[in-house]
Amino acid sequence: MAIQITVALRKCSYSLASGPNTIPYSVWKRVHLISPQLLTDLLDPLLKFGYHPTTMKKANMEVLDKPGTPSYDSPSSFKVIVLLHPVSKILERIIASGLSLAASSLKLLHQNQCDFLPALCSSDAVLYLVYTVRKLQRPGLKVTTLFLDIKEGFDNVNASILCSFLKGAGVAHYMVSWIRSFLFQITCRLLFQGAPKSFSPVQVGIPQGSPISSLLFVIYVISLHIDLPM
Repeated sequence: MAIQITVALRKCSYSLASGPNTIPYSVWKRVHLISPQLLTDLLDPLLKFGYHPTTMKKANMEVLDKPGTPSYDSPSSFKVIVLLHPVSKILERIIASGLSLAASSLKLLHQNQCDFLPALCSSDAVLYLVYTVRKLQRPGLKVTTLFLDIKEGFDNVNASILCSFLKGAGVAHYMVSWIRSFLFQITCRLLFQGAPKSFSPVQVGIPQGSPISSLLFVIYVISLHIDLPM
């Protein structure tokens, strides 16, 4: 676990804002450097028993003005930045790494999925698209490409369906249990002038800003990938 924490902390920038407990990544990096056992003792039981504490599921939501907006009479004139607990995101990165390996071995991801996976990115998807188009054009076929954008995708993920799918697919029990615990009983508070300081429960599919959310989403929408005959 100590090695996994070290790897996760390397991916965390010193400049990233902290969450509700106001302890930044720079502090956790220093703590782990001085005493690696501390974070290990804190996070290892959570991973082993598949549990994510309620206190680590609190988020600050910073409300910012969208630049260049002529009027701020509508909620759409603002954007919200989600700030999570840094120590929680360390564990989320560790789970994301393990789930990525499990998803590959259990074929939970479509073969053409590139983003959110190690050693793959959007450039690989573009190259594959160009290759496929030229391959079809070579014998004189006409090619059309259709792009779809899923609106508010994260918000509309059904956590119960997602967890049931992961369990049925053979993902480790402790990992499914942790994901289920992570996705329920989330609370947040909006930060803007005049906003209350208290946290309120929110009903969301998967939280924005989490290192594991993108991976959970592409697993959830795998059924949308339909292979059409060429």
